Amino acid sequence: MKKNNIKLYNLFFPIWLLWLIPLAWIVILPANFVFDLLIVVLTMKYLKIEDIKINVKASIFYIWIFGFLADCIGCTLMYFAYEFYPDTEFGEWWFDNISIPVASNPFENIYSFICVTVCVIVSAFFIYRFNHKTTLAGLNLPDEQKKKIALSLALFTAPYLFYLPTEWVFGPLD
Repeated sequence: MKKNNIKLYNLFFPIWLLWLIPLAWIVILPANFVFDLLIVVLTMKYLKIEDIKINVKASIFYIWIFGFLADCIGCTLMYFAYEFYPDTEFGEWWFDNISIPVASNPFENIYSFICVTVCVIVSAFFIYRFNHKTTLAGLNLPDEQKKKIALSLALFTAPYLFYLPTEWVFGPLD
């Protein structure tokens, strides 16, 4: 199969959804905001933080924005895994075992699953880092609580939808 037969819209979810169906932004943006808000509030309640409303109000918008940025970093890595040209024997192997499965079904083989897992972990790392060092930095909370909130966000809001097989929507990339 030649690489030029593959359409970019099959690359990954949910970014492709947002370009293909612009109205999806109307659902995805508020849903993501509400989910981030829920995670922050529940984590702060669990940590018995006082003034939850004040702390959340001061940070939630930035948590939400930086979460999208972290997801875009993971998407970029997935894109680079996809953009490997089959000019050599290794390139053909990569294309067949990484590029196509990452774009259509990461569960097709262990290599594509590991590649997507690395992208999810990188995004989760940046979610943690952005929240710990930037979005929560201005809050009047002990550093240990900020770390726990950032870790909670990283674990619960990592882009697990990267695993969603796009072939369920578009069919296999044959």
